[in-house]
Amino acid sequence: MSKRKQHAPEFKAKVALEALKGEQTVAELASRFGVHPTMIHAWKKALLDGASGVFERGGAKKPEIDEEQLKELHAKIGELAIANDFLSRKLKPWTGK
Repeated sequence: MSKRKQHAPEFKAKVALEALKGEQTVAELASRFGVHPTMIHAWKKALLDGASGVFERGGAKKPEIDEEQLKELHAKIGELAIANDFLSRKLKPWTGK
């Protein structure tokens, strides 16, 4: 069995834009690019659905920060800093530093 082919986002955008132009049918584009017509329809729909995001104010979306996860990470950093300090003090007699 062969694995599914993974297409680069640039390739998908190129094919979807060609489909939006309407100069060729989906069947012609499918044979030209070697993909299934259903994939072209899906990529075209994804392009149309996501196109409004290009024009949103403020540029790229800021990643959402989960406050609970942030607290857990800060706690873990504190634990590791304490452990590191403890180990460095205990290793001084052997390293001579």
